[in-house]
Amino acid sequence: FIINASQPASDKIFDVSAFEKFLNDKIKVDNRTGNLGDTIQISQVGSEGKIEVVAHTQFSGRYLKYLTKKFLKKQQLRDWLRVVSTSQGVYELRFFNVVNDEADDDDE
Repeated sequence: FIINASQPASDKIFDVSAFEKFLNDKIKVDNRTGNLGDTIQISQVGSEGKIEVVAHTQFSGRYLKYLTKKFLKKQQLRDWLRVVSTSQGVYELRFFNVVNDEADDDDE
């Protein structure tokens, strides 16, 4: 599975290394967190903000999407970003499309 967070990472609002650590801490294997071992590897692909999750056992993409949403909520980014499946096994973080003036984000 690949999670593409290059768009928010280039705007400096999404920390890819913190997200990678979050996945390492939270992914459950055999109903236990921190039990990744050799069955699941998590790594950053290049410097453009992509994270690759390689699973050698059965692993659900919906679980990865759930954990991504949980991380966004924890970082208070859930109001601006969403997780979209672009193809099988590939998830992308995109900004919500704002119809009115996009420059008013700095008001708060």
